[in-house]
Amino acid sequence: MLNGQPIAVQETGEKMLVELYRRYAGDYPKFFKMDTLCRLGFVAAELLLKGESVDAVVMANRSASIKNDTDYMATITDGNYYPSPALFVYTLPNIVTGEIAIRHHIQGETSFYILDSYEELEPIVKSQMADCTSPAAILAGWCECNGKNEFYAKLQIIWNN
Repeated sequence: MLNGQPIAVQETGEKMLVELYRRYAGDYPKFFKMDTLCRLGFVAAELLLKGESVDAVVMANRSASIKNDTDYMATITDGNYYPSPALFVYTLPNIVTGEIAIRHHIQGETSFYILDSYEELEPIVKSQMADCTSPAAILAGWCECNGKNEFYAKLQIIWNN
């Protein structure tokens, strides 16, 4: 959904993220190297930031990058120690905020918090807004990924006027 309106999609799960990327972005080839958490945050930000500019990105979830961490650990087995550098890059959840910042030329803060609930993010964002001396906008939200077909994102732009 975007602004309360459903977005028509043909695919589900990770294929849906690719469908949305192709429809709404399509010009960031690095997308195909990203893990599912990054793809989710990237696509959600693309949908929300069309024509908008923000000064910072603040996101959170409950499980960090556990899906990718598990995939990475699978490349390290007894007698077959060949860890994947491509997977290692995404063993930090803050990579999603960095990818969004790079894509949208955001030079302010990017933060990713591990919290128990979405509600815990609100005081963090308010605190960061209080530190702003001029009008600012923050892309903030929850970006949770427990598997290639099990994820949830809720992002919003919060303005400090």
